[in-house]
Amino acid sequence: MSKDKHHKHEHHLRRCCGCMASCLLALVLVVAFVSLVVYLALRAPSKPSFYLQDLKLLRPISLGDPSLTASAQVTLASRNPNDRVGIFYKRLDVFVTYRDEAVTVPVSLPPQYQGHRDFTVWSPVLSAESVPVAAYVADAMKQDVAAGFVALQVKVDGRVKWKVGSWVSGS
Repeated sequence: MSKDKHHKHEHHLRRCCGCMASCLLALVLVVAFVSLVVYLALRAPSKPSFYLQDLKLLRPISLGDPSLTASAQVTLASRNPNDRVGIFYKRLDVFVTYRDEAVTVPVSLPPQYQGHRDFTVWSPVLSAESVPVAAYVADAMKQDVAAGFVALQVKVDGRVKWKVGSWVSGS
């Protein structure tokens, strides 16, 4: 009889170990599946792409000694390249630089949400009234204006947040 008891006890032990191994394997598979779904949904989103579509001088650039006066309307476009992630533009400032020196006052664009694969266009007017610039910048710009070619850069500085479903980054 003791042999039968030992056999039954061993049978229950094997059955319990097999059940625990199956449960552990199922738990590992569930965790791996959830991790894969989270990774695919929340992997690092791609940054938005900005394009300068147009820059129109509303007033010719005039140079004082050493200051600058100008007015321009720029047309900027932004594209959200993400399939599953929306973008909140919390703060966007647009300004024009010449040789890495700001020559217009930053203009704030209104806060906006951009959905998946959306395209947004802004057309702010950027102006500068007697903006002081370094003497070497004024001299270089005088030469460029005389040559008929001025290399201006339109810069966008700001803060964005990502939105996936109802979750928003940094909230």
